[in-house]
Amino acid sequence: RVDTMGGELVSLQNGADEYIWNGDPAYWSGRNPVLFPIVGALRDGTVRIGQRVCRMARHGFARRREFSVAAQGSDFVEFCLREDPETLAQYPFAFLLNVRHTLTDEGFETSFCVENPGGEAMPFCIGGHTAFRCPIRPGASFEDYRLVFEREEDAWALLPGADGCLNPEHREHFLPGTDTIPLRHEVFDRVDTLIFEGLRSKTVRLMHRDGHGVEMDFGAFPMVAFWTMPGANAPYICMEPWQGCGAFEQESGQFADKRHCVMLAPGERWQAAYGVRIMQK
Repeated sequence: RVDTMGGELVSLQNGADEYIWNGDPAYWSGRNPVLFPIVGALRDGTVRIGQRVCRMARHGFARRREFSVAAQGSDFVEFCLREDPETLAQYPFAFLLNVRHTLTDEGFETSFCVENPGGEAMPFCIGGHTAFRCPIRPGASFEDYRLVFEREEDAWALLPGADGCLNPEHREHFLPGTDTIPLRHEVFDRVDTLIFEGLRSKTVRLMHRDGHGVEMDFGAFPMVAFWTMPGANAPYICMEPWQGCGAFEQESGQFADKRHCVMLAPGERWQAAYGVRIMQK
């Protein structure tokens, strides 16, 4: 199932198993938001485009906009979002954002296509934020699952500060020559979000100790993040492929200087996709 509000895929079922978080507001009302035209938080909630100061909420405005249906078939739906007076007040560019969700034999693929119909270069960031039920099956617990990467990694996670901004010195060695991060609520209560950049792995699995779970292919994106609501013992984990991230405390404040920002020339198109595969025991 999908929803035109935010252009989201909001349910993926296989037999009795539901994989996507249900958006219970007691924990978090989100399910699978599209992050555009920023990812993460801005410093002081603002960013400059030339001499203009623009203000946007965390993760941008797309997740709170109504998309139109551009195309639909037996195994896919494609949503479209264009600029309007409200978006132009925050982000002064004409744009075309298409989000396509396609069912596959083993799960789904979500693809992003951004076009610049305007007359000047357009900066943007974009990302996924898919919330998976965790536990997936009754009788299991959050702590029965782990994140397992395709390859062993020696990687530090960037950790956001209280304002959501990043500092390269604020990091922790979560992958010290291993491919596995055990899931523990107390870890997310302490660090909020784990953000990785430049991993060798292209896939990561959310895997129960008996082998069931999901595998995400995030290889088209330079960053991947993991989050669940701190302090809530929330029964979900978000797996997030990112083209861009929250503001660094040391960055210039210009949109074009943001980490992994895409500068899209007039008339050009940018595309990337991530995929999810169900793993059954």
